[in-house]
Amino acid sequence: MRVLVTGGAGFIGSNLVDRLLAEGHEVAVVDDLSSGDRDNLAHATGTGRLRLHEVDIRDPALVALAAELRPEVVCHLAAQISVRRSVADPVADASLNVTGTAAVLAAAREGGARKVVFASSVAVYGRPQTIPVPGDAPTDPRSPYAASKLSGEIYLSAFRGLHGMEYTTLVLANVYGPRQSPDGEAGVVSIFTDALLTGAPTVVYGDGTQTRDYVHVDDVVEGFVRACGSDGDGRRFNLGTGIQTTDRRLHTLIADAVGVPDKPGFAPPRPGDLPAMAVDPVPAYQGLGWEPRIDLPAGIKLTVEWARSRHR
Repeated sequence: MRVLVTGGAGFIGSNLVDRLLAEGHEVAVVDDLSSGDRDNLAHATGTGRLRLHEVDIRDPALVALAAELRPEVVCHLAAQISVRRSVADPVADASLNVTGTAAVLAAAREGGARKVVFASSVAVYGRPQTIPVPGDAPTDPRSPYAASKLSGEIYLSAFRGLHGMEYTTLVLANVYGPRQSPDGEAGVVSIFTDALLTGAPTVVYGDGTQTRDYVHVDDVVEGFVRACGSDGDGRRFNLGTGIQTTDRRLHTLIADAVGVPDKPGFAPPRPGDLPAMAVDPVPAYQGLGWEPRIDLPAGIKLTVEWARSRHR
């Protein structure tokens, strides 16, 4: 199978590329490297089995590139992912996440792609009324980022209706694991891990009872691989565990894995942070044959081992 991965030099994208290559697929990556890292693909690009194209997804050259590559499936992960940045500059957010997604879909059609697998976000649900959030819950975007991700889902449906191009939307919970950067608005697992490994202070916001649903990147990659087939056509699936973990419990698990005292600092709650979030993944069990297999303690140990190797 020929697969084009946008954002393939990033955290999730590069892990997906590794899996696709391991299964013998022909893979091309489109990434402008504004947030992705060429080093994430260095082990693969040197083998000649992977083609990395340093192209912005909004560049008109993407259409010609897709026509040349003729991918069967496009996995679209390239995005502006910072909620705070989207609030500060909603036009830039929409340019990449709305215009960029439309450009990817147009290129996929030009290249004859059978299907697009789209990475969406739990942000589309807003403040959930029910936890874990079902996949058919009403959407209620409360940031430009969330609105842009929901717009991408609508574009997918439009292209299916107009051109018969299939899609599957994967709504991702809090993904963590190897290659996640601790810089900027990154996942709290990577932030805590890096700080505890280097002896830097850690901060828990509020009283530590805020919850999130943490899913390991390898499980998320499994969901993408399964969605590349015909299963789940035209549907949205939550990829998460359905389990709520408090910020305080998360810190304890990471401190134990690192082998340092579990003594975070505390700061006032951040405005706009949700008090709780978890998603219902059961429809993905049925529609994709997918379920998370790496529990949080085991996943954190794997993540700490990888991060420790980077600090040596």
